[in-house]
Amino acid sequence: MKLSEIKKHLQTAEAVNFKLPSGEFVPAHFHVTEVGMVTKHFIDCGGVERLEKVVSFQLWSANDYEHQLKPAKLLHIINLSEEKLGIGNLEIEVEYQSETIGKYDLNFDGKNFELVSKSTACLAADSCGIPQEKQKVQLQQLTAEAACCTPGGGCC
Repeated sequence: MKLSEIKKHLQTAEAVNFKLPSGEFVPAHFHVTEVGMVTKHFIDCGGVERLEKVVSFQLWSANDYEHQLKPAKLLHIINLSEEKLGIGNLEIEVEYQSETIGKYDLNFDGKNFELVSKSTACLAADSCGIPQEKQKVQLQQLTAEAACCTPGGGCC
């Protein structure tokens, strides 16, 4: 989700709820402790230089159980970060503490913001020698195809 999209959703949202991939929700008393721009400048395993920029939201659950972030307050924080940091309309990456700091993509289901699991991948698969995965075939498909070739059927 891009920054412009969350801003649009926050204008009409009744509450700010974040749902984890497990289906559980981040506790309602969470804080957004950071909104910033993260720049990653790197070389992939194929030697290609890359530059990635994302807007980072950091969620933190404190023991402040009376706190609940309202949509207008989060919108204010986002607007302030755009003004002060020069953040553009970038993809959002959400950090949230689990066993370690987890990084998630963000979706919206019409009511709740959904934290979507991210995964690593080789960015230079064509040049680093990783074999492509073989296509899996179900045994049932093979027997159905073999059944078309019967004795006297003219296929052999």
